[in-house]
Amino acid sequence: MSFHNSIIAGFGGQGVMLFGQVLSYSAMVDSKYTTWLPSYGPEMRGGTANCTVVVSDEYIASPVVDKPNEVVAFNIPSMTKFEQEMEEGGILILNSSVIDRETTRKDITIIKVPANEIADKLGNTKIQNMVMLGAYLGATEAVSLEAVRKALEKKLTGKKAALIDINMKAIKEGMEIGKK
Repeated sequence: MSFHNSIIAGFGGQGVMLFGQVLSYSAMVDSKYTTWLPSYGPEMRGGTANCTVVVSDEYIASPVVDKPNEVVAFNIPSMTKFEQEMEEGGILILNSSVIDRETTRKDITIIKVPANEIADKLGNTKIQNMVMLGAYLGATEAVSLEAVRKALEKKLTGKKAALIDINMKAIKEGMEIGKK
């Protein structure tokens, strides 16, 4: 059985919510059960933002995640807050472009992703969230790549539809890191 209790966290404006929405929608495309629960700090842009996403093959009793088995941290405050709450044996994915300190846990898998550098190399710094999503997918295989593309097509409409291909490139780059 596949069960993913994830927290995705960072500053407002880093694309944390879009990451969670795409993951959750992808789960629906893959015919899995899912929940997406956003949480914002008092100030939107620049404040803290996180969302919990649960993806499961079975019915989900609650969208609330007390002990995540996966955390994606976009900044130091998010890493500091959520690494302590993680389940033993969980996966912690860090944006190493922003997080320059070591974790304290030795009982979890840590994946460091230079997301900003990869996004910059691809030509759009705003897609660092999709690099992180790719690393998450590479590490967990929570949803299929085809489902992610369909989710992006659903979320990025109108003028934003032009960004689907570069987002998919970012996801594929991230997946390579997540698989290692």
